[in-house]
Amino acid sequence: MAKLELKLKGRRIIVGITGGIAAYKAAGIVSKLVQRGAEVRVIMTAAARRFITPLTLQTLSRNPVLTDLWSEPLAHIELAREADLFVIVPATLNIVGKVAHGIADDLLTTTISATRAPVLLCPAMDSQMFENPIFQENRRKLEGLGYRFLEPEFGRLASGRTGIGRLPSEEKILRAIEEVLMESDLLRGVKLLVTAGPTRERLDPMRC
Repeated sequence: MAKLELKLKGRRIIVGITGGIAAYKAAGIVSKLVQRGAEVRVIMTAAARRFITPLTLQTLSRNPVLTDLWSEPLAHIELAREADLFVIVPATLNIVGKVAHGIADDLLTTTISATRAPVLLCPAMDSQMFENPIFQENRRKLEGLGYRFLEPEFGRLASGRTGIGRLPSEEKILRAIEEVLMESDLLRGVKLLVTAGPTRERLDPMRC
């Protein structure tokens, strides 16, 4: 556990909470991140507040919970610039669709659209929604743009059915957060050249 604490200590992590039945589980994630030394800011959608109160998350994160795009007009820019990582938990079909299509109509989606930090989405939904071709197409689109997805688990769902769509355990989410941060650290400052065909460039002044 000490290794995980070392990776999270001092990291600025934004936890975006959306309106899924698994929203209440985000409290445990926030608590563990803070315990392990991360600086956590929470952004909640209006729908998320139907499942868990901002006061609970404010207490756990030790920071004010942000919910309104208009209360602090530049909050999304400041948060986007300062973040080391975005974690969306739970990532509903709705939020994935919005991000995939560039819809920025609340504080969470606006901040995501402004950030250059890695974004980790943790889907949680009924298996029929998870297997929906539109959701899967949006997921592939976002993965192609560099967004990370943590695969949901198989088990009993809120609908009473059994299938894929359960939010992964706290430890799996924490491990995924650590892995994304490590990957981001390795790539920081690295310049990549991507080509779509043959290139012709001299190796040095003497060789072609």
